[in-house]
Amino acid sequence: MPYHLRFGEADPLRIRFAISPLWETHSAVRVLARPAKQGYHLPWMRRIAGAARELDLGPLQLLMPLRGHSPDFLYPPPLGPAAAFEDEITAVRETDPALALDDFERALAETPGAAETAEGRRLLADPAGAVGRLADLLRAAWEALIAPEWPRLRALLEADVAYHSRRLAEGGLERLLGELHPAFDWAAETATLRVDYPGEHDRPLEGQGLVLMPSVFTWPDVVSGFDPPWQPTVVYPARGIGGLWSEPADRTPEALARLLGPVRADVLCALDEPLGTTALAHLLGRAPSSVSSHLAVLRDAGLLTSRRYGHQVLYERTPLGIALSQPEGN
Repeated sequence: MPYHLRFGEADPLRIRFAISPLWETHSAVRVLARPAKQGYHLPWMRRIAGAARELDLGPLQLLMPLRGHSPDFLYPPPLGPAAAFEDEITAVRETDPALALDDFERALAETPGAAETAEGRRLLADPAGAVGRLADLLRAAWEALIAPEWPRLRALLEADVAYHSRRLAEGGLERLLGELHPAFDWAAETATLRVDYPGEHDRPLEGQGLVLMPSVFTWPDVVSGFDPPWQPTVVYPARGIGGLWSEPADRTPEALARLLGPVRADVLCALDEPLGTTALAHLLGRAPSSVSSHLAVLRDAGLLTSRRYGHQVLYERTPLGIALSQPEGN
């Protein structure tokens, strides 16, 4: 049975986007346990293989059933549009043990025999201690697996938010939801978002609105089903994942490098999604000041446009820039 999120009169006015480093950490741990989900992320997995072997992720992965409930308190909807990991992990540590115990019981019940394992019994016997241990594991996973890549990941997620915010402004809620993922179906006559997802979940939003959260490691799935007291949220795969782990040299046409110079060509070709100077500099492994000067030249030449999004300026290719940056032969 698909999930149903039922909008009231005020809910369409309370749609917001958010980004969560804690969610990406949790989802990355899930990817490590699911070979079928690794797909685009194989380059990342090769880079972090050694660090992953040093982590005992078993307690977290025991609470990640193939289908059904996972503990919401371990990755609650973010506190703001761009929550910091420190704020999110602090909220996890403050979880009421009674709420955690209920989450543990529901999650372990989804996998036959999980509650009878040594780790399952330990979780159920001491939920307060388990909350602290799991928070420590999430922090270790963040530091080893995600933090070194976070500028690159955040840039892609922010680009997705910027793109879809513009689409929402241009075409309204119905167009936006129709574009986010094939699993979404907006029924205007009943003001209901139907999410094609295994399980049963029917939730009136009751004026809380809806958080739309792009994710890198959730691909190819969508996720919903957050129960009260959590904010109604839908997680969907971010745009541009296919080129996320590509290095600039892998995608810069040789002729373009001869025309513009190799560094400037790399800057142009790296902008598969809108990016800010700092994120682009991290992606290219160059100084922000150098990248900024090349961006200015490319913009003045009509190959890029720029616009402000929050505290930063995002650059994206113009139609001419797109045409020039296409691989040779296309």
